[in-house]
Amino acid sequence: MRAVIFFCLCLMSCIDVYENVSSVDISDIKKRGKLLALTTYGPNSYFLFKGQPLGYEYELLSRLADDLGVKLELVIVKDVETMPYMLNSGAGDIVAANIPVTRKKAMTIQFTEHLTLTRQVLVQRAQGYKPAGRPDLKEGRPIRNTVDLIGQKVHVREGSPYATRLKSLSEEIGGEISIVTVPGDVTTEDLIKKVSEGEFDYTVSDESTALINQAYYPGIDVETPISFPQRIAWVVRNKSPELLSTVNAWIKRMKTTDSYGVIYNRYYRDPKQYRDRLASQFFTVSGGRISPWDQTFRESAKPMGMDWRLLAAIAYQESRFDPTARSWAGAQGVMQLMQPTAVQFGAPNAFIAEANIKAGARYLAWLDEQWKSITDPDERIKFVLASYNAGPAHVEDARRLATRYKKDPNKWFDHVEIFILDLSRPEFYNDPVVQYGYLRGEEPYHYVREILERYEHYKKFVK
Repeated sequence: MRAVIFFCLCLMSCIDVYENVSSVDISDIKKRGKLLALTTYGPNSYFLFKGQPLGYEYELLSRLADDLGVKLELVIVKDVETMPYMLNSGAGDIVAANIPVTRKKAMTIQFTEHLTLTRQVLVQRAQGYKPAGRPDLKEGRPIRNTVDLIGQKVHVREGSPYATRLKSLSEEIGGEISIVTVPGDVTTEDLIKKVSEGEFDYTVSDESTALINQAYYPGIDVETPISFPQRIAWVVRNKSPELLSTVNAWIKRMKTTDSYGVIYNRYYRDPKQYRDRLASQFFTVSGGRISPWDQTFRESAKPMGMDWRLLAAIAYQESRFDPTARSWAGAQGVMQLMQPTAVQFGAPNAFIAEANIKAGARYLAWLDEQWKSITDPDERIKFVLASYNAGPAHVEDARRLATRYKKDPNKWFDHVEIFILDLSRPEFYNDPVVQYGYLRGEEPYHYVREILERYEHYKKFVK
């Protein structure tokens, strides 16, 4: 799927100068506190695996956002042909994908510093390979000379650089290649799978994607190049020069670090990890599940009116969905309940996952009832989460401090959360309004933020 956005380049040549191109730049992004990145959902770019958001683009963008001191917000685009327009309209600040750098630059779009080098290769079935259930397929030798593509059908995504390259190749070899286009939301990986299954004879992919897919589909051949090496980059608006300069400097620094190699290798040089992901039911690209306990989360969340995906996000934060988990403090099971709490809410054996999850949901419902005075449900859930981590008494102390220092005691972000942090400082935990003393406030502070961020990821991928 990473290659899915490659189409942008072929669109660039036909994009006119926009009359109302967004001029949002780095100062505006920092003031907003959020970097909007246009990307796609796929097995290498951005996905969930065992409840954790991952992906090559996702990991790099997360580090870029951290470096900028802003939050990352990913905008998943299904209709990839709309990406340039969305970028220029301000729906995103950057298109994050492996886009080949060409001389055909639109006047409103700029390439960043390149991230990697790759080339386009022909994907075809390996010699002697017949997929199961297709005895009708003829055996043939893989194409090694591009001249032999004359008259052959090659399936590629409509508007993709692969289609553009095949048109140029037809001119170079002096014969017509039959280019069959598929809709823009069909991924490169989808096309590779169809070749491996015998539905299509040929497709085209960037070499990195082709090689990692060969580890999962051993019946494909990816040895025939159809292009020279190409630089791969991201894209920003022409009217965001400071963002371009900042991203370029960051990419140059990033490529010198060990972590960049680790990230790249994780997605493009580790066949075992790739095979494990594709074979897993907890890989949202192929399996569509967050955890082994999805149905229990659904059943447990329904009575309290909570989105089950939020309950799952809490469980991931607490135990990584491990029913045998035990904390240093003695919390147990998927929802990490202390034994008295587990017993109180119906789970005498806290290591039975289903019972533990149901008890955790009941405890959350009880906490929700304690905070009914906060009438805004979006705000109330933040207090519930903080209480689940630190206890309602400490959260109430933070509210008292918020009132004392002229902040809103019914708002969490930038209000009560500030004083949760301050409860680790003597001048605050010794304040007369504080009844329950010291709290290591960093834990509930980050706990609320991380769960809500993970919840947003879950909502993108799972219904």
